[in-house]
Amino acid sequence: MSLRALRTLVAIAQHGSFVRAAEAVFLTQSAVSLQVRQLEREFNAALFDRSHRVPTLTDAGKIVLERAHEILALYDGLHTELVESEKLSGRLRLGAIRSIFADILPTALAQLQAKHPKLRILVSSGLSAELAVRLTNDELDAAITTEPVKPHPPDLFSTPLYREDYWIVAPREAANKDARRILQEYPMIRFQQHSWAGRTITRELRKQKLKFDIGMELDDIEAIVQMVSKGLGAGIVPLFTSQQAIGQGLTCLPFGSPQRHRKVVILERAGRPSLQFAQAVAHEIQDCVERHVAQRDAAP
Repeated sequence: MSLRALRTLVAIAQHGSFVRAAEAVFLTQSAVSLQVRQLEREFNAALFDRSHRVPTLTDAGKIVLERAHEILALYDGLHTELVESEKLSGRLRLGAIRSIFADILPTALAQLQAKHPKLRILVSSGLSAELAVRLTNDELDAAITTEPVKPHPPDLFSTPLYREDYWIVAPREAANKDARRILQEYPMIRFQQHSWAGRTITRELRKQKLKFDIGMELDDIEAIVQMVSKGLGAGIVPLFTSQQAIGQGLTCLPFGSPQRHRKVVILERAGRPSLQFAQAVAHEIQDCVERHVAQRDAAP
Protein backbone atom coordinates (compact mmCIF):
# COMPACT_ATOMS: atom_id res chain seq x y z
CA MET A 1 0.00 0.00 0.00
CA SER A 2 1.42 3.41 -0.99
CA LEU A 3 0.58 6.86 0.30
CA ARG A 4 0.19 8.01 -3.29
CA ALA A 5 -2.50 5.41 -3.93
CA LEU A 6 -4.34 6.55 -0.81
CA ARG A 7 -4.12 10.19 -1.96
CA THR A 8 -5.55 9.09 -5.30
CA LEU A 9 -8.46 7.34 -3.56
CA VAL A 10 -9.18 10.51 -1.55
CA ALA A 11 -9.03 12.59 -4.74
CA ILE A 12 -11.57 10.34 -6.49
CA ALA A 13 -13.97 10.65 -3.56
CA GLN A 14 -13.44 14.42 -3.39
CA HIS A 15 -13.79 15.19 -7.11
CA GLY A 16 -16.37 12.54 -8.04
CA SER A 17 -14.60 11.09 -11.06
CA PHE A 18 -11.42 9.31 -12.09
CA VAL A 19 -10.76 12.00 -14.73
CA ARG A 20 -10.87 14.97 -12.33
CA ALA A 21 -8.92 13.01 -9.72
CA ALA A 22 -6.19 12.32 -12.30
CA GLU A 23 -5.89 16.06 -12.96
CA ALA A 24 -5.72 16.84 -9.25
CA VAL A 25 -2.89 14.38 -8.52
CA PHE A 26 -1.00 14.93 -11.82
CA LEU A 27 -1.54 11.39 -13.15
CA THR A 28 -3.15 9.91 -16.23
CA GLN A 29 -6.59 8.35 -15.90
CA SER A 30 -5.10 4.91 -16.59
CA ALA A 31 -2.57 5.39 -13.77
CA VAL A 32 -5.39 6.31 -11.39
CA SER A 33 -7.34 3.19 -12.40
CA LEU A 34 -4.21 1.07 -11.90
CA GLN A 35 -3.69 2.42 -8.37
CA VAL A 36 -7.30 1.63 -7.47
CA ARG A 37 -6.94 -1.93 -8.79
CA GLN A 38 -3.74 -2.37 -6.78
CA LEU A 39 -5.55 -1.29 -3.60
CA GLU A 40 -8.42 -3.64 -4.37
CA ARG A 41 -6.02 -6.56 -4.86
CA GLU A 42 -4.21 -5.72 -1.64
CA PHE A 43 -7.41 -5.57 0.42
CA ASN A 44 -9.13 -8.31 -1.60
CA ALA A 45 -12.24 -6.16 -1.90
CA ALA A 46 -13.93 -3.97 -4.49
CA LEU A 47 -13.66 -0.32 -3.48
CA PHE A 48 -16.00 1.09 -6.14
CA ASP A 49 -19.32 -0.07 -7.56
CA ARG A 50 -18.56 -0.03 -11.29
CA SER A 51 -22.17 -0.54 -12.34
CA HIS A 52 -22.71 3.22 -11.96
CA ARG A 53 -21.45 5.85 -14.39
CA VAL A 54 -20.26 7.98 -11.49
CA PRO A 55 -17.78 6.07 -9.28
CA THR A 56 -19.59 5.04 -6.08
CA LEU A 57 -17.75 3.73 -3.04
CA THR A 58 -18.71 0.30 -1.76
CA ASP A 59 -18.96 -0.33 1.98
CA ALA A 60 -15.38 -1.59 1.89
CA GLY A 61 -14.36 1.50 -0.07
CA LYS A 62 -15.90 3.77 2.57
CA ILE A 63 -13.91 2.03 5.30
CA VAL A 64 -10.64 2.34 3.35
CA LEU A 65 -11.39 5.98 2.54
CA GLU A 66 -11.96 6.78 6.22
CA ARG A 67 -8.69 5.11 7.20
CA ALA A 68 -6.90 6.80 4.28
CA HIS A 69 -7.87 10.21 5.67
CA GLU A 70 -6.49 9.21 9.06
CA ILE A 71 -3.22 7.81 7.66
CA LEU A 72 -2.60 10.84 5.43
CA ALA A 73 -3.42 13.25 8.24
CA LEU A 74 -0.87 11.50 10.47
CA TYR A 75 1.77 11.55 7.72
CA ASP A 76 1.17 15.20 6.78
CA GLY A 77 1.09 16.15 10.44
CA LEU A 78 4.49 14.54 10.90
CA HIS A 79 5.93 16.92 8.30
CA THR A 80 4.50 19.89 10.18
CA GLU A 81 5.79 18.65 13.52
CA LEU A 82 9.29 18.13 12.13
CA VAL A 83 9.33 21.56 10.56
CA GLU A 84 8.04 23.17 13.74
CA SER A 85 10.56 21.31 15.87
CA GLU A 86 13.45 22.78 13.89
CA LYS A 87 12.93 26.32 12.66
CA LEU A 88 14.54 27.03 9.31
CA SER A 89 17.06 29.84 9.09
CA GLY A 90 19.27 31.12 6.31
CA ARG A 91 18.74 32.45 2.81
CA LEU A 92 16.80 31.10 -0.17
CA ARG A 93 17.14 32.73 -3.60
CA LEU A 94 13.82 31.93 -5.24
CA GLY A 95 12.79 32.66 -8.81
CA ALA A 96 9.15 32.47 -9.92
CA ILE A 97 6.99 32.93 -12.99
CA ARG A 98 4.85 36.08 -12.88
CA SER A 99 1.46 34.32 -12.80
CA ILE A 100 2.04 33.04 -9.26
CA PHE A 101 2.65 36.53 -7.86
CA ALA A 102 -1.02 37.55 -8.06
CA ASP A 103 -2.17 35.58 -5.02
CA ILE A 104 -0.66 32.17 -4.35
CA LEU A 105 2.99 33.06 -3.78
CA PRO A 106 2.46 36.07 -1.46
CA THR A 107 0.10 34.02 0.73
CA ALA A 108 2.48 31.04 0.81
CA LEU A 109 5.50 33.19 1.67
CA ALA A 110 3.57 34.98 4.43
CA GLN A 111 2.66 31.61 5.96
CA LEU A 112 6.26 30.42 5.68
CA GLN A 113 7.64 33.62 7.20
CA ALA A 114 5.30 33.26 10.18
CA LYS A 115 6.59 29.73 10.82
CA HIS A 116 10.26 30.49 10.15
CA PRO A 117 11.00 34.15 10.97
CA LYS A 118 14.75 33.61 10.55
CA LEU A 119 14.39 32.32 6.99
CA ARG A 120 15.19 35.06 4.48
CA ILE A 121 13.74 34.58 0.99
CA LEU A 122 14.95 36.70 -1.92
CA VAL A 123 12.42 36.57 -4.76
CA SER A 124 12.81 37.51 -8.43
CA SER A 125 10.55 36.95 -11.43
CA GLY A 126 11.10 35.75 -14.98
CA LEU A 127 10.09 33.33 -17.70
CA SER A 128 10.43 29.61 -16.97
CA ALA A 129 13.25 29.05 -19.47
CA GLU A 130 15.21 32.02 -18.09
CA LEU A 131 14.77 30.88 -14.50
CA ALA A 132 15.99 27.37 -15.37
CA VAL A 133 19.20 28.83 -16.83
CA ARG A 134 19.72 31.04 -13.77
CA LEU A 135 19.24 27.97 -11.56
CA THR A 136 21.86 26.06 -13.52
CA ASN A 137 24.24 29.04 -13.29
CA ASP A 138 23.85 29.04 -9.48
CA GLU A 139 22.14 32.44 -9.51
CA LEU A 140 19.08 30.86 -7.85
CA ASP A 141 18.59 28.10 -5.28
CA ALA A 142 15.14 27.11 -6.58
CA ALA A 143 12.60 28.32 -9.12
CA ILE A 144 8.85 28.05 -9.51
CA THR A 145 8.34 27.40 -13.20
CA THR A 146 6.16 25.46 -15.57
CA GLU A 147 7.08 21.84 -16.24
CA PRO A 148 10.30 21.93 -18.31
CA VAL A 149 9.89 21.80 -22.08
CA LYS A 150 12.79 20.50 -24.17
CA PRO A 151 15.37 21.78 -24.74
CA HIS A 152 16.10 22.69 -21.12
CA PRO A 153 19.19 22.62 -18.86
CA PRO A 154 20.13 19.13 -17.60
CA ASP A 155 20.49 18.00 -13.98
CA LEU A 156 17.25 19.61 -12.82
CA PHE A 157 14.38 17.88 -11.06
CA SER A 158 10.89 19.15 -10.32
CA THR A 159 8.13 18.72 -7.74
CA PRO A 160 4.54 19.29 -9.03
CA LEU A 161 2.63 22.11 -7.33
CA TYR A 162 -0.58 22.63 -9.33
CA ARG A 163 -1.88 22.90 -12.90
CA GLU A 164 -3.09 25.74 -15.09
CA ASP A 165 -5.38 25.23 -18.10
CA TYR A 166 -4.86 27.12 -21.36
CA TRP A 167 -7.75 29.41 -22.31
CA ILE A 168 -8.60 31.54 -25.33
CA VAL A 169 -9.55 34.99 -24.07
CA ALA A 170 -11.39 37.44 -26.31
CA PRO A 171 -13.53 40.59 -25.97
CA ARG A 172 -17.06 40.22 -24.60
CA GLU A 173 -18.67 40.60 -28.05
CA ALA A 174 -17.00 37.37 -29.21
CA ALA A 175 -19.20 35.31 -26.88
CA ASN A 176 -21.21 33.73 -29.74
CA LYS A 177 -18.16 32.74 -31.79
CA ASP A 178 -16.32 29.42 -31.61
CA ALA A 179 -12.63 29.13 -30.74
CA ARG A 180 -11.41 28.72 -34.32
CA ARG A 181 -13.33 31.76 -35.56
CA ILE A 182 -12.04 33.92 -32.71
CA LEU A 183 -8.41 33.02 -33.43
CA GLN A 184 -8.83 33.74 -37.14
CA GLU A 185 -10.78 37.00 -36.83
CA TYR A 186 -8.98 38.79 -34.00
CA PRO A 187 -5.32 39.93 -33.99
CA MET A 188 -3.33 37.51 -31.86
CA ILE A 189 -1.87 38.89 -28.65
CA ARG A 190 0.50 36.03 -28.15
CA PHE A 191 2.84 34.75 -25.49
CA GLN A 192 6.53 35.11 -26.37
CA GLN A 193 7.43 32.23 -28.67
CA HIS A 194 10.73 31.37 -26.96
CA SER A 195 9.03 30.86 -23.56
CA TRP A 196 7.95 27.35 -22.50
CA ALA A 197 4.29 28.43 -22.59
CA GLY A 198 4.82 30.02 -26.00
CA ARG A 199 6.28 26.79 -27.41
CA THR A 200 3.29 24.78 -26.15
CA ILE A 201 0.82 27.24 -27.67
CA THR A 202 2.68 27.31 -31.01
CA ARG A 203 2.68 23.51 -31.28
CA GLU A 204 -1.08 23.34 -30.68
CA LEU A 205 -1.77 26.13 -33.21
CA ARG A 206 0.27 24.26 -35.82
CA LYS A 207 -1.56 21.06 -34.99
CA GLN A 208 -4.88 22.83 -35.64
CA LYS A 209 -3.46 24.42 -38.83
CA LEU A 210 -4.76 27.83 -37.82
CA LYS A 211 -3.87 30.98 -39.72
CA PHE A 212 -3.76 34.15 -37.64
CA ASP A 213 -2.37 37.68 -37.57
CA ILE A 214 0.06 38.57 -34.78
CA GLY A 215 -0.85 41.88 -33.18
CA MET A 216 1.46 41.79 -30.15
CA GLU A 217 3.94 39.49 -28.44
CA LEU A 218 4.15 39.80 -24.65
CA ASP A 219 5.65 37.82 -21.77
CA ASP A 220 3.06 38.59 -19.09
CA ILE A 221 -0.33 36.88 -18.66
CA GLU A 222 -1.95 39.85 -16.92
CA ALA A 223 -0.73 42.20 -19.65
CA ILE A 224 -2.28 39.98 -22.33
CA VAL A 225 -5.60 39.83 -20.46
CA GLN A 226 -5.60 43.63 -20.08
CA MET A 227 -4.90 44.16 -23.79
CA VAL A 228 -7.78 41.82 -24.66
CA SER A 229 -10.07 43.66 -22.23
CA LYS A 230 -9.43 46.86 -24.22
CA GLY A 231 -10.57 45.15 -27.44
CA LEU A 232 -7.09 45.02 -28.99
CA GLY A 233 -7.25 41.34 -29.96
CA ALA A 234 -7.53 37.81 -28.59
CA GLY A 235 -4.98 35.81 -26.67
CA ILE A 236 -4.16 32.32 -25.38
CA VAL A 237 -3.07 32.22 -21.76
CA PRO A 238 -2.63 29.69 -18.95
CA LEU A 239 -4.88 30.48 -15.98
CA PHE A 240 -5.31 28.82 -12.59
CA THR A 241 -9.04 29.47 -12.96
CA SER A 242 -10.98 30.91 -15.90
CA GLN A 243 -12.68 33.30 -13.44
CA GLN A 244 -9.52 35.43 -13.71
CA ALA A 245 -10.71 36.38 -17.21
CA ILE A 246 -14.49 35.96 -16.86
CA GLY A 247 -14.43 38.32 -13.90
CA GLN A 248 -13.21 41.03 -16.24
CA GLY A 249 -16.09 40.46 -18.65
CA LEU A 250 -14.07 38.56 -21.24
CA THR A 251 -15.09 35.63 -23.41
CA CYS A 252 -13.17 32.58 -22.24
CA LEU A 253 -13.00 29.28 -24.18
CA PRO A 254 -10.86 26.13 -23.70
CA PHE A 255 -7.79 25.97 -25.94
CA GLY A 256 -7.22 22.62 -27.61
CA SER A 257 -9.18 19.39 -27.69
CA PRO A 258 -8.63 17.95 -25.17
CA GLN A 259 -7.87 21.25 -23.44
CA ARG A 260 -4.15 21.89 -23.12
CA HIS A 261 -2.70 22.56 -19.70
CA ARG A 262 0.62 23.09 -18.01
CA LYS A 263 1.96 21.98 -14.65
CA VAL A 264 3.52 24.51 -12.32
CA VAL A 265 6.46 22.97 -10.46
CA ILE A 266 9.28 23.92 -8.14
CA LEU A 267 12.55 23.34 -9.97
CA GLU A 268 15.76 22.45 -8.12
CA ARG A 269 19.23 20.98 -8.54
CA ALA A 270 19.90 17.70 -6.75
CA GLY A 271 22.14 17.77 -3.71
CA ARG A 272 21.84 21.50 -3.03
CA PRO A 273 21.93 22.59 0.65
CA SER A 274 18.80 24.71 0.08
CA LEU A 275 16.67 21.65 -0.71
CA GLN A 276 14.90 21.71 2.67
CA PHE A 277 14.03 25.39 2.21
CA ALA A 278 12.59 24.82 -1.25
CA GLN A 279 10.46 21.92 -0.08
CA ALA A 280 9.07 24.09 2.72
CA VAL A 281 8.04 26.66 0.08
CA ALA A 282 6.45 23.89 -2.01
CA HIS A 283 4.48 22.63 1.00
CA GLU A 284 3.02 26.10 1.67
CA ILE A 285 2.11 26.64 -2.00
CA GLN A 286 0.35 23.28 -2.18
CA ASP A 287 -1.55 24.15 1.00
CA CYS A 288 -2.69 27.48 -0.54
CA VAL A 289 -3.78 25.75 -3.75
CA GLU A 290 -5.76 23.06 -1.88
CA ARG A 291 -7.64 25.71 0.11
CA HIS A 292 -8.31 27.74 -3.04
CA VAL A 293 -9.70 24.68 -4.85
CA ALA A 294 -11.85 23.76 -1.83
CA GLN A 295 -13.30 27.29 -1.73
CA ARG A 296 -13.93 27.24 -5.50
CA ASP A 297 -15.67 23.86 -5.37
CA ALA A 298 -17.80 24.95 -2.40
CA ALA A 299 -18.96 28.13 -4.15
CA PRO A 300 -22.57 28.03 -5.48
